Parts: sequence; C-alpha cells; structure tokens
Amino acid sequence: MNRFLVMLAIWPAAFLIWYVYRKDTVEKEPPGLLAKLFVLGALVSGLVLVVEYIFGAFIDAMLTEGTVLYAFLENFYGVALVEEAGKFLVLMTCTWKSKHFNYLFDGVVYGVVVSLGFATIENIFYVAAGGVSTAIVRALLSVPSHAIDGVCMGYFYGMAKRADLRGMKDASVTNLLLALVAPTLIHGAYDFLLSVELIGIFLVFEVVITMLAVKHVNAISRKDAPLE
Repeated sequence: MNRFLVMLAIWPAAFLIWYVYRKDTVEKEPPGLLAKLFVLGALVSGLVLVVEYIFGAFIDAMLTEGTVLYAFLENFYGVALVEEAGKFLVLMTCTWKSKHFNYLFDGVVYGVVVSLGFATIENIFYVAAGGVSTAIVRALLSVPSHAIDGVCMGYFYGMAKRADLRGMKDASVTNLLLALVAPTLIHGAYDFLLSVELIGIFLVFEVVITMLAVKHVNAISRKDAPLE
C-alpha cells in the first residue's frame, strides 16, 4: 500500500478527532491518554475480528445467507454489537477511573477517539483493497458513522460517570447500558440498510444521524460542566 493511500485512509479520522477535540473548550484531555485510546481502539479490532468470525460461522450453520433474518442477525449482533462492545471495553478499561474524566464532554472525546482508532485500522485495509474510490466513499460515510457511534457512546458514558459520582448507582448502570446499546442500534441500522440495499432509506438515515450528532456535540460543548 503506497503512502498516498495510507494518507487517504487516515485523514478522515484525523480530521474528525481534531473537530471534536477543538470542541472540548473547558479542559483539554491529555494527548497521551487520547493516543492510548486511539491505539487500543485500533488494536481491539483484532479481537473483534475473531469474535465476528466465530459468530459468522455460527449463523452460517443455522441460517441461509441472503435472507432478511440472516442480514439482521449478522449486522446487529455479529458486527455492530461485537464492534461496539470492543470499543466500550477499551473505554471502560482506560478512562472510567481516570482523574482526567471530570467533565461531561470528556466522555464524548473518549468515545470518538476510541471509535476512530477502530475505524482507522479498518479503513486502511478497505482502502488498500479498493483504492481511491473506496477511500472517498468511506471518508464520506463509514468513518463519520463510527464517529457518530462514538458521540452516542461517549454521551451516555459521561452521564453514567456523573450518576456514579453522585451516588446514583441505578442511573449509572442504565446509562452504561445505553452507552453500549444505543450506538449498537445506530451501527446495526447503518449496516443492515446497506446489506438489504435500501439505499434511499440509508441515505436519509445517514443525513439525519449526522445532523443530530453535530447538533449534540455543539450543545454538549456549549453547556459542558463538571461531573460532580
């Protein structure tokens, strides 16, 4: 893979991380922590790939490929849940007890960086195989979609931390569950609509979730406050 394609594969994630990082206006997160999240987000893709392979073999043995049920299970469980769980694992392991996790927007930053670490390594492989045209399509759709999943996960993750610090254990658990389930549903819907070739609905869905994510990032950034 030549240097030009590598740059094409990396720049969408770099731009989106820069965009979210500059929105963190109250207290910037340490570059070292963000680098760690990015790298581990990329590395967890190896574990995710193994789990996806096992799940794929299981549904291949149980169902006929090409059916709607097959597509649903493959995309929502075999891909979306597995990938978002991998990101969530990195998030919890690296930041839940971090002294730097002290503002609501921090959760969004962490979620986006982990998600884009994952998306970058995935994107490199796809671009290596598909070339410039694949790089352009994925820069407009796939990589931003991972960032949107990260925004969603990070918001609920931050709300969970806030509830935990205030002694609201039930609310913390609920928001941690939402931090996994909500991005899984968004991710699953994205993949499912493409898989069953509902392209018109997919494009509307992508525009709507992108607009909502940008609006949400701006709103949390403006109203960011300490978690305690």
